Amino acid sequence: MSIIVQKFGGSSVADTSRLYNVCKYIIKEYNKNKKVVVVVSAQRKYYR
Repeated sequence: MSIIVQKFGGSSVADTSRLYNVCKYIIKEYNKNKKVVVVVSAQRKYYR
C-alpha cells in the first residue's frame, strides 16, 4: 500500500468551500487504497 503525504495551507484552506475541495482530494487518494497523511498549515485571512 502506498503512502501519500498531502500538505494544504494558505488560500486552499481559507474558507469552508475551499476546505471542502481539500477534503475531496484527500478522499480521492484514500479511495485508491492509499495511506494518506495530511498536513494542514495556517489559513490565509480573507478580509471581506
